[in-house]
Amino acid sequence: MNAESFVVFDNIGKRWNGQLGVENISIQIPEGSFVALLGPSGCGKSTTLRLLAGLEIPDEGEIHIDGLDVTEMAPSARNLSMVFQSYALFPHLSVAENVMFGMKVRKVPKQERLEKLNNALDITGLLGYEDRKPGELSGGQRQRVALARAIVARQPLCLMDEPLSNLDAKLRHSVRKDIKKLQRDLGMTVVYVTHDQTEAMSMADIIILMKDGHIMQTGSPRDLYGQPQNTFAAEFIGAPPMALINGGTISGSDHADKVGVRTENVTVVEAGKGRLTCTVAESEYLGEETHVLLEHPAAKGLVVKMPGYTSLVEGSIVDITFEDSTLHYFDDKGNRMS
Repeated sequence: MNAESFVVFDNIGKRWNGQLGVENISIQIPEGSFVALLGPSGCGKSTTLRLLAGLEIPDEGEIHIDGLDVTEMAPSARNLSMVFQSYALFPHLSVAENVMFGMKVRKVPKQERLEKLNNALDITGLLGYEDRKPGELSGGQRQRVALARAIVARQPLCLMDEPLSNLDAKLRHSVRKDIKKLQRDLGMTVVYVTHDQTEAMSMADIIILMKDGHIMQTGSPRDLYGQPQNTFAAEFIGAPPMALINGGTISGSDHADKVGVRTENVTVVEAGKGRLTCTVAESEYLGEETHVLLEHPAAKGLVVKMPGYTSLVEGSIVDITFEDSTLHYFDDKGNRMS
């Protein structure tokens, strides 16, 4: 166990009636970092967060926060705050009352409550909204109230469970920036659950990628994008994800079961001069560029990016190429080969 880690999961397991929740979860989180628990629905990320919050107790292993064994401690004893997907606001209370509710319960002096309230509303851009009820606010404003409540708690650890999933795409982008700035300004350690890899890539210092109750890879966004340790990471991270080609289909790849290549490393060349001959399946015009989806019997997820508008006819034949230095090799178990 690393003594410098602020949050430590040591070989945690959790099951319900024999059904796997998470297994062999070992995590070390530095103080002041922003960590994203990322993966598809049912992968165990929310279970991991609930175990850290104390809402679930593990069947085996230990959880430490700031050097203290909290494995069986109540949530209230763990010195953490939470921001939920559902906002968890009291509809009959005003913004100010919602933000100060926890402080009143803890009997924080009134003057201190008001000072913390004013500071939190200033940080979250909610000054002037003190007397409004949640029903009078937009989704983004309600989420900011939940963030303000976490700020006034002044806990060193903040857990966020898919807090942006109820917001539209434009608002999600705005609130993402707010959350990241708050985390940096306040020096909080944040553990953030999401199924959205764009959220994880844009916000997190460390991503913990999960599947079927297990950790598939831990590292920086750059690590997971540039050095995926397995085909699951290769296909989950990236928009579009990494294409996978059967080993032996291209020269020099006989030793691998799958060969991965990122979209930005694929280019269209003259007929007869490419490494693969593909069929155009679809074109997606995105303004700045067009994503051309390609089909090949030995490949999955092949996409080429072309500048501006490109009208390649569905069913037409194109040749593509890529450099060996940009390829990733995986064995028959889906693990990265050195």
